[in-house]
Amino acid sequence: MVSVEIAQWVEQAGPAVSAAVSAYGAAVLTRTTDAAADSTVGVGQRILQAVWRRRDDAGRAELEQVVDEAVEEDSEAYTTAVLGRILKRALQDDAELREELAGLPPSPAVGGVTVTAAGERSIAAQHIGTAITGDGHTPPRP
Repeated sequence: MVSVEIAQWVEQAGPAVSAAVSAYGAAVLTRTTDAAADSTVGVGQRILQAVWRRRDDAGRAELEQVVDEAVEEDSEAYTTAVLGRILKRALQDDAELREELAGLPPSPAVGGVTVTAAGERSIAAQHIGTAITGDGHTPPRP
């Protein structure tokens, strides 16, 4: 990975790393992988633990401090930014880590679909036939 690729990878990995920190706090660095964790949290946990394993004592202390601060800050944007800086530095300094993490999907698989709806009586779907919301409607006849 060159620096542009590293920056893109770190940007894509940000949500997974933030989700792992939100789910586990500082324990994300040392706890065993949780089989019940969703895929995003699991990927974030594996990323952070890979960085953790490859650091010396001072590097581990720095990573612990950053994770602790991110937990206390309780802001996903802050967590993503500070952990992103550490990930970038770790990837730039360690070719073996780049190789190890290149095999982890930092984001959902290409072609994945996210559908979101918000608000009362909202609907969302990738494909939709007939959708009726509200009161007093009669379904259309075929």
